[in-house]
Order: sequence, then structure tokens, then C-alpha cells
Amino acid sequence: MSAPEDLNSHQRDTLAHIFRHPTSHNIEWHSVVSLLNAVGTVQETHKGRLLVTVGDESETFEQRRKDIDAEQLANLRRQLRKAGYGPEGEPDQLV
Repeated sequence: MSAPEDLNSHQRDTLAHIFRHPTSHNIEWHSVVSLLNAVGTVQETHKGRLLVTVGDESETFEQRRKDIDAEQLANLRRQLRKAGYGPEGEPDQLV
């Protein structure tokens, strides 16, 4: 799995936005997909959903809008934390 220093600046910024509080409501899917491709795998299913695997965790997301919604963001945070990515792109010490 890629370490945060292996991410480009745009991907590091996206990771920081994902964990920013209060929650940002304008994180675009194309930025999220770029990050996820760098730290895991993203496959589009036959129903147009995204099957995302990061570490041992897999999650299915539906791209309903241009931006990721709050529920999807919470699921993405959980998945990234379990894979060792925490706030500010550093490994989560609680995992």
C-alpha cells in the first residue's frame, strides 16, 4: 500500500479534506477516485457503482452527485482509518 509521502500533492490535499472537521461538503468524486487508486483499487461494477478496496477493507460507493455526500464520507473515513490512513494523511495511531 502506498504511504502518504508517495501521494501527489493533489491526493494529499484530498486526504486532508476527507478528515477535516467540520466536514467539507465539496469533495469531488474525481479527486476521491484519484486518491483511492493511489492507495488501493477501484473497480466500476456493472451497475455503475464503485467497488473500492483499501488494505483488507472493501466498500461499495454510488456516485450520485458531483461531490461525495456526508454518509459516503463517513464510510470512506472509516475505511481509510482501518487501512492505516488517519487525519492529515498520517497513519492512524488507534488502528
